[in-house]
Amino acid sequence: MSAALLAGRGLGHGYAGRPVLARVDLALAAGELGVVVGPNGAGKTTLVRILSGVLGAETGTVELLGRPLASLSRREIARALAVIPQDFGVPFPFRVRELVAMGRAPHLGPLGRETEADRACVRACLERVGLSEFAEREFATLSGGEKQRVALARAYAQQTGLLLLDEPTAHMDLGHRLHAFENLRAFIAERPAERAVLVVTHDLVLAARFADSVWLLDGGRVAAEGRPETVLTPERIGEVYSVDAEVSHDSGGQLVIVARRSRIRYPASADESHR
Repeated sequence: MSAALLAGRGLGHGYAGRPVLARVDLALAAGELGVVVGPNGAGKTTLVRILSGVLGAETGTVELLGRPLASLSRREIARALAVIPQDFGVPFPFRVRELVAMGRAPHLGPLGRETEADRACVRACLERVGLSEFAEREFATLSGGEKQRVALARAYAQQTGLLLLDEPTAHMDLGHRLHAFENLRAFIAERPAERAVLVVTHDLVLAARFADSVWLLDGGRVAAEGRPETVLTPERIGEVYSVDAEVSHDSGGQLVIVARRSRIRYPASADESHR
């Protein structure tokens, strides 16, 4: 196996005395598309924040390209790792092209001036996500799914070998979700010895289809890790997500997950309890 481009060992963290992550290990190798899944509150976003250096872990260490993350400057991190946070908010009226161009910031000179090569990179990244015609649109006028595609374009424009993406397809329709994951696969395939992607998602169907490795978080711990077919079993999905699920393979050998029904039962309302 290739050496890990991004690794976390023994990661632990909590908020207000409540543990959120406990002894989490994760190693992402070159050429790998890794996926982190788990129910709400499992610690997925906290893990992303620690792996990206936004949040310091209370226990454990993170290494980026074989170096301790804590020893790197923000510029060094930004040249190696592009991140899409879960809450990709833009408080000012930027245009799409301007936002994507921000991905070039780690590569600009002292005066921060764009070159023609930078502008060409931005155009190529907008084309990659199908937003060339939206370049002069104000970001605030876009749909949720279109905004997510802008975020992806900005990550590509950063021209790093590593992408760390927290729910990058959350607001996309089915076609664009598939296209986004196909695009991530293509991104890795262009330079498999230098690139890798780690995605946090609630979409088990996409995880099963595209992931090389899956980390299933539950209660802040890694409940299982490995190939999708070994991690995403009916029993484990049922236990972690409280659903009855069926897992099979289609005619092409792709793993297929179908959630049949929820096992979650909330207490009856006051009106219902008196009927």
